[in-house]
Amino acid sequence: MLLPRGGPGRISPAQAHHMIQEGTAVLLDVREADEYRAGHAPGALHMPLSRLAAGADPPGGPAGRGPVLICRSGRRSQGAAHLLARRGVASVDVIGGMDDWAAQGLPVTDAHGRAGTVI
Repeated sequence: MLLPRGGPGRISPAQAHHMIQEGTAVLLDVREADEYRAGHAPGALHMPLSRLAAGADPPGGPAGRGPVLICRSGRRSQGAAHLLARRGVASVDVIGGMDDWAAQGLPVTDAHGRAGTVI
């Protein structure tokens, strides 16, 4: 995944959902555990921003592609994308985060596989 000039890229929830459905990206949820348990995108992996900031490496995406980062509003995920860019890891973040994801009618599931809630 190439980084656009000016830093990490940003994509819409619909674009992220499409990439996940095609298997061309891994969605990485950078919210805290309680937020993730309450409601996340199906198939999203959980790695809080605090772990990334502490130096944890994100899981690699398919064929070496960088992760697609998501949080509640897009603020933490954008910060995470910049943090990873400084480490040389290409990634993009989802504009509007889980708030916009849910508002667009995309699926949200809780820790038990039932319909979830974005908190």
